[in-house]
Amino acid sequence: MKRYFCGGVLMKSAVLSSENKSGTASASLRDFLDVLEREYPYDVLRIRRPVDPAKFEVSAILKHLENRGKFPLVRFEQPKDVQGNACPFQLLSNVYASRERCAMALGMQREQSNMPLSLEYARRLESPILPVTVAAGDAPVKEVVLRGDSCDLSKLPIVRHHEMDPAPYIDMTPVMKHPEEGFYNVAFLRTMYQGPRKLGIHMSPRHNWQIFRHNETRNRPTPVAIVVSHHPSFYLGALNVMPYGKDDYSVIGGIMGEPLRLVPSETWGDSFLVPADADLVVEGEIPPGVRDVEGPFGEFTGYYGPQRVRPTIQVTAITHRHNAILQHSFVGHRDNWFLGGIPKEGTVFNILKGIVPTVKAVHFAPSGSCRFNCYISIDKKVNGETKQAALAAFGAVDFIKNIIVVDADIDPFNEQEVMFAVATRTQAREAVDIIKNVKGNTLDPSQDHDIMTDKLLIDATVPLGKAFSARVRVPDSALQKFSLEDYVTEKQLESMPTFMDSRRSV
Repeated sequence: MKRYFCGGVLMKSAVLSSENKSGTASASLRDFLDVLEREYPYDVLRIRRPVDPAKFEVSAILKHLENRGKFPLVRFEQPKDVQGNACPFQLLSNVYASRERCAMALGMQREQSNMPLSLEYARRLESPILPVTVAAGDAPVKEVVLRGDSCDLSKLPIVRHHEMDPAPYIDMTPVMKHPEEGFYNVAFLRTMYQGPRKLGIHMSPRHNWQIFRHNETRNRPTPVAIVVSHHPSFYLGALNVMPYGKDDYSVIGGIMGEPLRLVPSETWGDSFLVPADADLVVEGEIPPGVRDVEGPFGEFTGYYGPQRVRPTIQVTAITHRHNAILQHSFVGHRDNWFLGGIPKEGTVFNILKGIVPTVKAVHFAPSGSCRFNCYISIDKKVNGETKQAALAAFGAVDFIKNIIVVDADIDPFNEQEVMFAVATRTQAREAVDIIKNVKGNTLDPSQDHDIMTDKLLIDATVPLGKAFSARVRVPDSALQKFSLEDYVTEKQLESMPTFMDSRRSV
C-alpha cells in the first residue's frame, strides 16, 4: 500500500486499494467496508431483516438512530426492490454521517477529521491525476451487463426518503461529458424514479446543466451515466468546486490519490467512459425538448425543493458487480451535510490562502446544512483582512449565505466558541455587513427571488490597535501537573454523559 507524508504525519494511501488482473490499483468499496468493520465494528450497523426502502422503512430507521444521536454506517442486507420484492442487492446508508469515516475514506486517521482533513483535501485538489482506461474484462462494474428490456430500475432497492417525495430517488452522481471539449463533469443530482427505464432529473444552473443545454440547443441528446455506488473517496472527489471545464475524472483521481480506472460504456463505447470499479452504473440519455413533472423532493436544506417540470433520462443500460451494494445519501441529514461540506472547506481554504495568508481554518457548519453557514478563522495582522477573507469566500462558493470570521484562538469547528466570539467581540453597528442581491442557491426556501439572495458577514475578531480584555485560562503548567486520571477512574469517565453535540458542530 502506498504511503505519503502530509503535514509531518505519515499516512496511508488515499484509498484502500486492491490489485486486479491488469496490475493497477483499484479503489474498492468492499475493502473500505471490510477495514471499517474490522477496526471499528461499533461504527457499522448491519440490518439483516428485510426492509422496504420505497415505503420509508429505511428512512424511518435512520431517523430513529438520528433521534438517539447515533450515526453509524448502516448496511441493509435484505432491502426490497421498488416493487416490494426481494432482490440480490444490499443497500448502504449513512456512509458520510461522520467526519471520521470521511477521513478514513481518504486514508487518514480518524482524529484528523476536522481541519487536517480539509487541508489534505485542499492539497490534493491541486494535484489532479489523469485516469487510466482498462478493458471490460478487468472492470468489476461489467460483471453483470443489462441492456434493453433487461435494464429494469424497478428491480433496484431505490429509497423514498421523505413524506412528500412522490417516488423513490437515486441521489448519487450523474456523469456528463462535453461533446466537443471532452471533459467530464460529475455532480450530485437527484433523479426521480418514473418507470422501469425512465428517470426525472433536476439540475441547478451549474456545470452539468451547461453541458445539457449545450446539447439541447443543438437538438442533441445528452449522454449520462449515474454512478450509483463506488468507493467513498470517489464521491468526496465529485463534490469539488473546480471551474467549469476542469475534467472531474482527473480531479477525483487526485482526491483518491491514484488514477481513476475507467472503462468504455455499454451505450457509447470509447466515446464515453465510466468508472470501472463502481458497484453499479446506470447509463441513459436525456432527450432534447422532453420534460415531465419532477419533485417535490426533501433537499439538503432540510426543506422540500418544489415540484417543477424537468428533463428526463431514458435508461439504456445497467451494469454492476455481482452482489452489488447500492449507496444513497440520506439527504437533508448529516450523511448529506458532511459529504457536501468537507470538499468546500478545502476549496475555500485554497482560495483564501492566496489572498489572506494568515487563514487558519474554514468550516461549513451542519447548522447551515454544511452549505449556508461558513466559519473562517484567521490570524489577523491588519484591520480589513476580515472582510477581504469573507468577500473572497463569497466569490468562491455562491451558495454561502452567512460568514463569521473569528480569530485564530477560536476553533471554527466548535460552534459554541464561534458564538462566544460573536457575543463578546462584536458590536452590530460595526461588525455586521449585508450584501444585497447576490446569486444564491435555488433551494434556499427563504429567497423571494428564484436565484437572488442577501449575504451576511459578521466580523467576530478582536479589533487591532485598541485595548481588549484577555480571555480567562487555566495555566498550562497546572493542566500538565494535575492530570484528570489522578483523580477520576476511566470507568467513572465512561459512565458520565457526554454533551459534545451541544458544544461542537459535529
